[in-house]
Amino acid sequence: MSEIVKIPQNLNVNYLAQRIASNNGTSTAFKEVLNEKIDEIKFSKHSLMRMEMRNVKITQGEYQKLLEAVNKACEKGIKDSLIIMNNKAFVVNLKTKTVITTMDGEMLQNSVFTNIDGAVII
Repeated sequence: MSEIVKIPQNLNVNYLAQRIASNNGTSTAFKEVLNEKIDEIKFSKHSLMRMEMRNVKITQGEYQKLLEAVNKACEKGIKDSLIIMNNKAFVVNLKTKTVITTMDGEMLQNSVFTNIDGAVII
């Protein structure tokens, strides 16, 4: 999950998939894998360290909710968002869909969040 995949913005998925299909017949699989990578949330090394230190764990269901919150925030034009879910907070850079830092419920009280321009509470 911590792997960062950079995909050029001008990448024509259909053209690339067609070229690969003409070579080995795997266009559907390629498009599916590429779309999964595009819709994936990445976790920075810093956020992974914080999750470990603060004993923050997320389930697959919470991951899906986090992904939905990230997509909602992107639709609103937010660049850096605070996402609060189940006594957990995530600061996410939406351009790269990367979690920058993570906090648990105890740390949320009396906290000040900077460098964000929007918040999603789920």
